[in-house]
Amino acid sequence: MDVQFCGGLVKVFFVVKKCLISKKDKNVRHGREKRTFMKNQKRFAQTVMFGLVLLWGLDYIAAKFALEALDTMTILMFKYGLALIITAVRKIVIKKEKGFIKKRDILTFIACSILGEILYFACEYEALDHMPVAMVTVMLTLVPIFSILLERILYKKKASGKMIIGIIGSIAGVIIIIGIDLDTVLQGQFIGYILCLGAVLSWNAYNFVTDHLGERYEPLTLTFNQMFCTVLLSAPLGLARFPGVEVFDDIRVLGGILYLGTISAGIGFSIYVYSTTVLGPTPMAIYSNFLPVSAALFGWIILGESLTAVQILGGILVILSGLAVIIEKGKMEDESGEKELKPHHGH
Repeated sequence: MDVQFCGGLVKVFFVVKKCLISKKDKNVRHGREKRTFMKNQKRFAQTVMFGLVLLWGLDYIAAKFALEALDTMTILMFKYGLALIITAVRKIVIKKEKGFIKKRDILTFIACSILGEILYFACEYEALDHMPVAMVTVMLTLVPIFSILLERILYKKKASGKMIIGIIGSIAGVIIIIGIDLDTVLQGQFIGYILCLGAVLSWNAYNFVTDHLGERYEPLTLTFNQMFCTVLLSAPLGLARFPGVEVFDDIRVLGGILYLGTISAGIGFSIYVYSTTVLGPTPMAIYSNFLPVSAALFGWIILGESLTAVQILGGILVILSGLAVIIEKGKMEDESGEKELKPHHGH
């Protein structure tokens, strides 16, 4: 009897051991599969973001074509009107998300649309009339630099030594660009630099205004609300200044509007949101900082714009300094548990 009892215990022991090993193997396999899935997701997000940076480089070319016949407010009305339709389909039909603007946030969303879309793009598009596409995008990479400075002024946040070096590097790069460009500055290009500065400041103001909205709205609903307000605010002036449908006889103007509304603001935003959830804000800000490269490439190929060697040197200094600030700020906020730097998409 004792022998049989002991034998039974041994059998039970081996059965339990086998089950535990089997469960452990399953957990190991599950963990390995999860890591592989996440790795593949990151690779896919990195690939589509590389493509998006190229597409956003074309955004400035499309805007230049549209500006040949249309006012900035009219362009924004059509651009965000098309993007709103695409976003509405994703929100209501595909995602079946509910919710709209809460009463307490109406004024905030109006401020967001004015700062992040209307004022930002009014400055950016007007700057395109005064300076090459590549120079506009280089100046816009100053967004994280001004973000650091504003946080220092408003919230007394300290910047690390590396961030200070990055800020000095960016300022030096801008001085190189403007300094070598003094002849054309005196001919009116200085207005372009002022407009770019206005776009940088409006985007930073937009970031501070929207900082708390992300906690109360889903990304898709947040974007839908902002686009809705932008269309409402831009429509009165946009319609009043619309010269008539005959302007769309020019394929460059029609193509520019369709590209801005569907590819850049509509589909581009979907890629942007997906990639942000997979990669995080800091890597996304880094991708955005390479926008001047694609813009310079398409500006050269399509518009025949060229840059001097010194302008290229200054642009590289601004881009690399901005990257250093973004990476260092991301590390500091990871350590402190704060929110990471909100990437500048500007589209």
